[in-house]
Amino acid sequence: MKKVWLYWVLGPLVIAVFISIITNYTNEEAVIKYFPLDDKRGFKTYETSLKLALPKDDDEYEVEWGMFSETDEPMYLRQDVSLLYVNGRLKGIMSKWEQNASIIKKETIIHGEDSKKYEAISFHHGEIHEKDESIKSIQATSRDTLYVIDSPLSDRTTFKEPSTPEEKEWKKRLNHSIDQQIQAQWDELLNYYQIPTDQYIPIPLTDLSEYENRPFPGTTTKNFQRIKGQLWEGLYRNYILGISDKESSHPIQSYIPLILFDKKGTHLMVLFEDDTGKKHQLIQYY
Repeated sequence: MKKVWLYWVLGPLVIAVFISIITNYTNEEAVIKYFPLDDKRGFKTYETSLKLALPKDDDEYEVEWGMFSETDEPMYLRQDVSLLYVNGRLKGIMSKWEQNASIIKKETIIHGEDSKKYEAISFHHGEIHEKDESIKSIQATSRDTLYVIDSPLSDRTTFKEPSTPEEKEWKKRLNHSIDQQIQAQWDELLNYYQIPTDQYIPIPLTDLSEYENRPFPGTTTKNFQRIKGQLWEGLYRNYILGISDKESSHPIQSYIPLILFDKKGTHLMVLFEDDTGKKHQLIQYY
């Protein structure tokens, strides 16, 4: 039985989370686990998609949110997980896993109204078991963004990147409003945990896909993939599985988490507030 150590901080208390790797899975169990990467296996394709579905009526619309990935051959375990943020707030979590499969595909429809910015980021993962060999894995991250402009002064329109002066103005206006709200919560979290901001490089969780083929700040090409895999493993266990609106009277409302990369290259930190208003601080040491 192979074992991996992953260190996190939950709130002000440091804990060591011991992760046992087992070979049997249940529907309720967290299955995203980091293993050394297999340089001989990989993805044929992977993507996150957001697009406008058929309009519901003049006042409402629907957005189709999907994730897809295909590996070069079936693997012992395949799993994808996707997070959807609308105007900076978490609105949905989508996850699917299959054993002895190469393809993961899942789509859902999100109801919408008024002008909004939709952002989705997905982590694609494969676990490889070979006879008499150590367990290995493959991983990838993808993202998509969709702006839906639903104004009584013009026809409903959508874009991923603005191509007209009107679209550029809408993107600027939406981003400014959203960024102000998110920054206010991040500042509150930074003050609450007394984080010396000059010692870190901040990155929103939704920007992790920009580092698909280059190291995170303060990391190296050699240790980057391990750090990324363990980061997503920790996010899955402590953030994704920890936020749910099941059996709750309030919807998922938490803002995009802030990831802080230590400039000295010793650790990273994740700050977020959950849908109940509780603040969280996670630390991953390299």
